[in-house]
Amino acid sequence: MKKRLEWKKTAAAALALTCALTLFGCSSGTESAEGENAPEAAGEEAAEGGEAAEPTIVKVGVVGEYNDQWDTINELLKDDNIQVELVKFTDYAAPNRALNDGEIDLNAFQHKAFLQNDIAQAGYDIIDIGDTIIAPLAIYNNKDKISSIDEIKDGDVIYIPSDLTNGGRALKLLEKAGFIECDPAKGFTPTKADITNYIVDIEIKEAESATLANILPDCTAAIINGGNAYTAGLDPTSDIIFQEDVNPETNESIPQLINVIVARTADQDNEVYKKVVDAYHTPEVEQTILDSYKGAFLCAWEGAGVYADEAAETAETEAAEAAETEAAEAAETEAE
Repeated sequence: MKKRLEWKKTAAAALALTCALTLFGCSSGTESAEGENAPEAAGEEAAEGGEAAEPTIVKVGVVGEYNDQWDTINELLKDDNIQVELVKFTDYAAPNRALNDGEIDLNAFQHKAFLQNDIAQAGYDIIDIGDTIIAPLAIYNNKDKISSIDEIKDGDVIYIPSDLTNGGRALKLLEKAGFIECDPAKGFTPTKADITNYIVDIEIKEAESATLANILPDCTAAIINGGNAYTAGLDPTSDIIFQEDVNPETNESIPQLINVIVARTADQDNEVYKKVVDAYHTPEVEQTILDSYKGAFLCAWEGAGVYADEAAETAETEAAEAAETEAAEAAETEAE
């Protein structure tokens, strides 16, 4: 991940906000780049009449309702006569299978650790071709039960994602928050069996990531990634009580938690797909992500950070101005 992004400032702006994230796609059932049905370079004219050819369609699988950036990408791809069509999935299990089987062209719903685990488990012949975002993982509280991280006590039920990579990531977050200790030999993907000590005797339960927001009213807190939280209408600025450290200098796991665009391995050099990635890696898309999601996601591709830095500075300035105004009003009231 590009370290030009000033993580300290970005994390400060996003720390009040809400990672897995993420986006992904469904394919058009095309063959590999070398196959006769694979998307060709766009922009060709029709053989007869000199009319512009129909746009080359690229089906991209996504999970969740955080897709404004793809509208911006389609605007940027018009000159190349390429059009992205989103295919929406409801869980994390289907998109890689659909991509591997040729049912979609690309997907963009997962981080690198999830991708590598899925490849190892299922033998998929797929590969990441471009970084996108980080979706920070956070602890969301049931506001009817607790208002801060310090109020979690013995016997409280905490839900975490059931998949290995995000579940392990959630356990590391609980460890960071001071509730448990995990076997350090398990790295950033421990399981419940690797918990060596309960500092607070919480009950940890597991559920599929997309269902966690719905379960939140029935537990004390749930660990939810940015994408699923955003889709559920949770606010990363006000609905969390503890958040994942997204600074790669202090969290060595961060490079593996960057979300990616994924293609079949045979298509990794497909020129059309490269143009889709290039369109994603633009200031226009970065601005869309910042405007639309208010810090729920952090842009993580090489060269990202210009707008993130500006957003951090703006947030700091607004906070300072608000504090000054509050102090002035308090002084005026006291004088009266």
